[in-house]
Amino acid sequence: MSATLSVTSPEIVVNFGSLLKRITDREFEEFCQANKDLRIELTSEGELIVMPPTGGITGIRNFELTGNFAQWVKEDGTGKGFDSSTVFSLPNGAKRSPDLSWVRNERWTALTDRQRETFPPLCPDFVVELRSATDRLSTLQEKMREYIANGAQLGWLIDPLERKVHIYRPDADPEILSDPETVSGEPLLTGFVLDVRQLWD
Repeated sequence: MSATLSVTSPEIVVNFGSLLKRITDREFEEFCQANKDLRIELTSEGELIVMPPTGGITGIRNFELTGNFAQWVKEDGTGKGFDSSTVFSLPNGAKRSPDLSWVRNERWTALTDRQRETFPPLCPDFVVELRSATDRLSTLQEKMREYIANGAQLGWLIDPLERKVHIYRPDADPEILSDPETVSGEPLLTGFVLDVRQLWD
C-alpha cells in the first residue's frame, strides 16, 4: 500500500491512489465513525481530505446561517435541510459535506431507509460553502463547480473575508455579489432570503 500526504492548511490531504476508489460506502462510513471529531471528505480522484473543527468566528457564522435556513425549511416544508456533518455520495464518486444543504422531498423519499441512514447517494439541490479565514477560495470554487456538475440546482459560496457571495447555477457563469445586504434563493427556494450582513460581523 502506498500513500502520499500533503498539508494545505487547515486541511490534510491523503492520496491513496486507486485504493480508496475501491472501498465501499460502509468502509468509508466506519472510517468516519472512528474519527468523529473530524470532517472527512473523499474526492472523485481518491484523495481523503481531513478537516479539523472550525474556530469560534466560523462557528458563529455557521450557527447563524443554519438557524436562519432551518426556520425557512420548517415553514416551507418542500424539502429537508442538512448541516455540515452530513456526507453525500455524489454521482462522480466523491463524498462531500457542504456547510449547508437542502434536498427536495421527492428525491429524499425515493431513497431507501439504509441510504438515508448512511451517506445519501445524491447531490443536494442546494448547497452552501462558507469560507473561513484559512480556506483557499480556489478550492471552494472547485467544490462549487463539482456540486453543479453533479446535479445541484443552486449553490452559494459565501465569502465573509471579501464580503462577497458567489452564486452558482447550471449552464451559467457564477454570479458574484459584492457586499450584498441580502441574497435570494428564488426560484428554487421560494421565499428564502438570507440577511448576509449578519455573517460579515
